[in-house]
Amino acid sequence: MTGRRLLSLLASVTAAAAGASLLTGCGVLPGATGGSREPVTVMTWAPDQTRATNMPGMPAMAQAYARWVNAQGGIDGHELRVLTCNEQNTPAGAAGCARRAVHEGAVAVVGSYSQNGRAFMAPLEAAGIPYIGGYGITEDEFTSPLSYPVNGGVASLVAGHGMQLAESCRKVSLVRPDTLAGDQLTKLLDSGLKRASKRGAVDIPAVEDATEYTAQAARAKERAGSDGGCVAAVLGERTQTFFDSFRRLPGSSGGAQATDEGSGGGEDANGSKAARGVRISSVLGSVGQPLIDRTGGARSPFEGAYVTGWYPEADDKSWAPMRKVIQEQAFADNRVDPTDAGVQTTWIAYTVFRQVVESLHTDKITAARLSEALDRGARVDTGGLTPPLRWMYEDLLGASDFPRIVNRQVTFQVVRKGRLVAQKPGFVDVGATVGAAG
Repeated sequence: MTGRRLLSLLASVTAAAAGASLLTGCGVLPGATGGSREPVTVMTWAPDQTRATNMPGMPAMAQAYARWVNAQGGIDGHELRVLTCNEQNTPAGAAGCARRAVHEGAVAVVGSYSQNGRAFMAPLEAAGIPYIGGYGITEDEFTSPLSYPVNGGVASLVAGHGMQLAESCRKVSLVRPDTLAGDQLTKLLDSGLKRASKRGAVDIPAVEDATEYTAQAARAKERAGSDGGCVAAVLGERTQTFFDSFRRLPGSSGGAQATDEGSGGGEDANGSKAARGVRISSVLGSVGQPLIDRTGGARSPFEGAYVTGWYPEADDKSWAPMRKVIQEQAFADNRVDPTDAGVQTTWIAYTVFRQVVESLHTDKITAARLSEALDRGARVDTGGLTPPLRWMYEDLLGASDFPRIVNRQVTFQVVRKGRLVAQKPGFVDVGATVGAAG
């Protein structure tokens, strides 16, 4: 072989080897999704097909988000890999999902729902994995140093609901789960009522997964009274079941006695003040736009009901980016409803995750780096869906039972013509009310 032919052969082999290294080193070519940076794995879990509250839209939204962000080249060059898990509404299911997240190398659990905080937080804490933007249903989400909530949880909703009802309701009956978590709801609602010098609500515990609530509905209606009284139910998915029982009571019209401004009464055809009846109410997650749509829209039994939420109404322009992603990536998936609180929370949680990853600007994302960035003051702009979020010590509410609340804002809404709309514009700060309940 001549020297010239040998040099030519060596050059060809070298070029081929270089090309192979580009293909095998990180599994992608430069410029493709993920670039030269390592993929980043997260998990989103929620219960599905259980007898209690189900949140299938949360994992579905997470998968749609991953498709969307990867189509744009990933998060700061990292391909986003989303694991999903059915938490099954059981401690064993929640713990199993958490252990799988650890085993499969997830750097965070993002935008998830579980009522079994103790079961899932222990495995995550042992592995140092942050829990970002959980739904806010358990105490552990507001006490664990590795939890970074994006809303004030059920605590802020119920405390705010007391403030909302205090403006219009003479008496209030509260129907809530007969559980340890349910026991706290009465204190929180009363804290909101008493800020307006109202007496506490009548406490009516109920089995969370009952198939009917006739006895509780009758008691709630009787104790609220027919002159400007309100019946509030916070039973998750069983809230609809409760109000089905409520509207079947003798003398019930099946809907709220409502006016535009929530006075609890209306005017008859002659302009005279009509007698005020019992008004119904709840919080986001127990009542939302999907439920109102399913039960008749403007003819729904929830017409006129008061509802306290975490975020702006579903038609607010701040949700436009989320709606665009759903339109592009999950249009045919009926689990992903943009008006659902679980879907909305998941969108916000992934917004937090994305901005924190981008702030790190590093080739390898780890759970420890994420937690350190969050603890050191990473600030997240959610586009008006929440106040700016940050989890430094000075940002924490510090309430005895809910020390890690950083978002103290809620919204007051009302059902008008079948749509949840703002009862008053903007956010309402409930920090002092939640603190007083502790």
